Parts: sequence; C-alpha cells; structure tokens
Amino acid sequence: MRRTYPLRRSARLERELANTRFEHILGSASQLSLIFIGCAAALLIVQSAQFILAPILLAVIIGLMCGPIADLMEHRGVRPALSAAAVVVVLVAVIAVAAFAFAVPVSALAARAPAIWERLQAEVANWKSLIDSIGAVQTQMQSIFGDGTALTVTVAGGGPITDIAFLAPGALAQIVVFFGGLYFFLAARHAIRIGVLSLCFSRKMRWRTAHVFRDVELRVSRYLLTITLVNLVLGSLVALVMWAVGMPSPLLFGALAFVLNYIPFIGQATMLVLTFLIALGTRDGLASALLPTAGYWGLSFLESQVVTPNLLGRTMTINPFLIFLSLTFWLWAWGPVGGLVAVPSLLVLHSVVTHIVPTRAALPAKVLHKLDAKAIELPTPAPAAAEVKPKPAPRKPAPAASP
Repeated sequence: MRRTYPLRRSARLERELANTRFEHILGSASQLSLIFIGCAAALLIVQSAQFILAPILLAVIIGLMCGPIADLMEHRGVRPALSAAAVVVVLVAVIAVAAFAFAVPVSALAARAPAIWERLQAEVANWKSLIDSIGAVQTQMQSIFGDGTALTVTVAGGGPITDIAFLAPGALAQIVVFFGGLYFFLAARHAIRIGVLSLCFSRKMRWRTAHVFRDVELRVSRYLLTITLVNLVLGSLVALVMWAVGMPSPLLFGALAFVLNYIPFIGQATMLVLTFLIALGTRDGLASALLPTAGYWGLSFLESQVVTPNLLGRTMTINPFLIFLSLTFWLWAWGPVGGLVAVPSLLVLHSVVTHIVPTRAALPAKVLHKLDAKAIELPTPAPAAAEVKPKPAPRKPAPAASP
C-alpha cells in the first residue's frame, strides 16, 4: 500500500497537469522567448553592421527601381552586365551634374551664413520680452539669452577640417560599396531569382516565391519611380515659389525639397523649419518670413494629400502608423540613410507577408449579412434515399448439346 500511493499520486498529478495544459503553455512561452531573443539580436546586428548593410540595402532598393530600365535595354539585346554598367554610369553622371550645379548656390548660402545667424539672433532677441513674461521658464530664458550677448559655440577637437579628414575615408568606402553593390545586383538579379527558386522543393512554394519576387519588383519600382517624378515636380515648383517671393538660392530650396520629400513626415518638417529659419534671417519681419514657409507648406500639402495618393492608388497605400514605426526604427538604426529605405523596406516586407500568409478578400458587411441570412434560411437537405440495386435477370439454361 505504501508503494502504490506515490504511484497514484504521481498519476493524479500528471492528469492535473494535462488538464491545465501546463506543458503546452511552457512550450509556447519558450518558443516566444526564442523569437524575442532572435529579434533583439537581429536589431543589434542591423545597428552594429550599418557600415556594410546600409549601402548594400540602399543599392538593392535603387536596383529594384532601375530594374525596369535595365529590362528595356536587355529586351533590345544588351547583355545584363552592359545594361547594369550603363545604369550605374548614368546614375553617377546625374549625381555629379547635380552636385556641380548646386555647388554655386550652396557656397553662396554658406557665405551668407554668418549674416543669417546674426539676423536670427537679433530676431530672437526681439522676442526676449515675450518669452521672459512666462514665469515658469524665465530663469531658463535668461540663461540662454543673457544680456543680449552673442551666442558662442565651442568645438572640441581639431575643428571641422579634422573631422572631415577622419570621416572622408569611411564615406568614400561606403560610396564604393553602394555603387559596387548596385552594379552586381543589376547584373545578377536574374541569376539570384533563379537560384532562390531552385531552393524551393515544392511547386506551391516556387509559385509563392515567384510571386513575391514579382510583387517586390513591381511595388518598389513603381513607388520609387512615381515618388521621384512627384519630387522632381515638387522641387521645381518650390524653386519657382522661392524665386517669386525673393528668397536667396531658390534652386537650392528646390533641391532640398526634392531630396527631403523621400523621407515621410520628417523630411517635410525639416524643410519647413529650414525655410522658416532662412527666411527669418534674410527677410524683414515675421510676416514676411512666413510667406515662403506657407508657400512650401501649401505645395507639400497638395502633394501628400492629393497628388501622390491618386498616382499610387489604393494598392500602394500603407497604414501611416506602420510607416511611422518603420521610419522610427530605420532612423534609429542608420540615421538619414534609414529614412530613405524605410518605406521601400516596408513594401518588401508587406509583399513577403502577403504571400506567406494569404488572406481572402474582405466582403462588405451588407454582403456578409445577406450571405449569413441565406445560409440560415436554407433548409437542411433530406437524406438521400437508399439506392435499390436491380436484381440481376435469371440466367437462361444453356441448350443441351445434340447427340
């Protein structure tokens, strides 16, 4: 009796654990913990490997945008290596021409930077009485503005020339990695697709993988080409508006609007702040400084709310909260380069998840209600009658053989 009691107790404990599904919960918790640890490790790897991963991912995204252009050349009989080289050469030429064209307005604005800074200090000093009237921050404002003395900035180290000398080799290496990755991706994109498809063992997996490649290329190339054309028109209109209101270096404002509009939310906000500060330092009065800022804001509002949604369509729209999360993550990981790859990487992830976890199209609520009502009204089918097998006909006796 003493020996059987522990056995019965252990058996009862096993039954109780089975009823509470403790092992299943423990197994699910361990799997979730492994997934969490893997995601955390991936985040750290992405952030720490910025020097290599950032130019390569940017090269892949630009390669997806330039893929249709390379396809057009290949359809005319050009080899993939030559088409990839042509795309890279054209891209380098466009960047060089843009840098040379905007070097003069950038240098002119940089020469006027001290005067603009002094004008900003004078304008902010005029607001000192208004700011000091707020009792909660009076001491902070006095410590910032003082007795009207100029603000001084001290730079530790060897100065900007030393910083540029230290940063130049790394930046040059990333540029080389970017253009090299772009060339090899464009030249070997068909081989990459075939190699990935050959790893799929089942026909269904190959079908889904092929559709992922197709959707990624279509979505990313369509998005980037459309946004590039929209940004080009926006930059041209911004330059015209800045020239009309008398802002210095209007072409530079157009170029900034073109580049910063690739970064959702933050790019427009940065452009607004820059336009307001430069206008405040070069124009007379607050009302005059708000005029170019309002002009840019109006153009940006029309672009983001009317033009771009109509051109991209509903199939390319993504939840703004997901865009904000992607933008926050990539800016934290890679800085300005992360802002450029935030939306394209989200489009790639959306295409992959859509084909891995397929969902049926959602029907309107009225249609679902009618379908449910019809399903309720339909009578249950009567059981089918048992089939009666016909009896086989009696066989006739064979005639007797004649003697």
